[in-house]
Amino acid sequence: MSPVDRSQSSTFQLKGIMASLDQYDYDLPRELISQEPKSNRADARLMWIDRASGSIAHHHVRDLPQLLSAGDTLVMNNSRVVPARLVGRRTKTNGRWQGLYLRRDVISGVWEVLTKTRGTLTPGETITIEDRDGRDGMWLRVVARTDEGNLLATPQWPTEGPLAEASSSSEISPDSPPEVWLQRFGRVPIPPYIRDGHMVDEDVVRYQTVYAKTSGSVAAPTAGLHFTAPLIEKLHMAGVGTAEVTLHVGIGTFRPIQVDDIEQHQMHYEWASIDEPTVQEITQRRRRGRTIAVGTTSVRVLESAAADGQLKVFSGETNLFIRPPYQFKAIDAMMTNFHLPKSSLLVMVSAFGGIDLIQEVYRQAIQSEYRFYSYGDCMLIV
Repeated sequence: MSPVDRSQSSTFQLKGIMASLDQYDYDLPRELISQEPKSNRADARLMWIDRASGSIAHHHVRDLPQLLSAGDTLVMNNSRVVPARLVGRRTKTNGRWQGLYLRRDVISGVWEVLTKTRGTLTPGETITIEDRDGRDGMWLRVVARTDEGNLLATPQWPTEGPLAEASSSSEISPDSPPEVWLQRFGRVPIPPYIRDGHMVDEDVVRYQTVYAKTSGSVAAPTAGLHFTAPLIEKLHMAGVGTAEVTLHVGIGTFRPIQVDDIEQHQMHYEWASIDEPTVQEITQRRRRGRTIAVGTTSVRVLESAAADGQLKVFSGETNLFIRPPYQFKAIDAMMTNFHLPKSSLLVMVSAFGGIDLIQEVYRQAIQSEYRFYSYGDCMLIV
């Protein structure tokens, strides 16, 4: 174990002095960005970090039943990743096109799609979306652009070509939920630092938690990727409880902060939910043990639901930006992966663990060749 002097981080939090963005930066050797997960998810390494003593120890995720105590509760985000990445071409020009489904307007049914394709797409123009085998499929008909430059479009079947005739017998219609269209024509939105964003068939299963239920995320809540059904069963046998919340991860989660003054950072909105039975379960178990958030997304749900100091039912959008100094109300420990430099996620982790301690954690992780980012290793801060 390696104790760390936490006096500076404690002073930082007590005085409430905002740190510069540079304090959340670090240099990472490219070879430490994990391109594939462990064949057994629970074999990922786990760095154990004690905030009180500043000590650091090295374990594996499979050790959690021995590391945690009876009465502890792991709070997991059960949001399911939708195959939101879309690949195709502009029907008129045959130029290549890529986009990422973000959301659908519940009233109009119009999709919002993030795209960086060159050229101006005009209202009425169509994009031909290919399936995972590269075959022509659905159309997206352009409606407009948002102020941010995102595409607004409606899904439909082609009005010409081979699929035009086949579409009449399809069970998918323009009114079908986006998940139905995406399951057929979408691809897993693998982050660009993994194989340059190119998915393989195995990602359909690997880039999804084993307890995923509610579709809506465009990126995985990656701390949860380390759990297997047998590991969860062992945790239950050891008296460790689990509870589920929902937060649909948006693309803004991974964008780096662009302003030097962190106070000026505009946090994105994400939809989150925690129901009454879960609130009661977590509250009751917290009298006997710790509430351990699995991932920063679970932290956002719990802290949003406890904004007034007490955990309550919550359902709606949250843009909570957790940064030093912040008084955590709903969690006692946090399990999380290693995050991108200058990201809001790294800022949140630093607010919980203390800037100096987390800087030392990342230094040791690089020195010990931990695997970074979505398919990488993780830490548990207690």
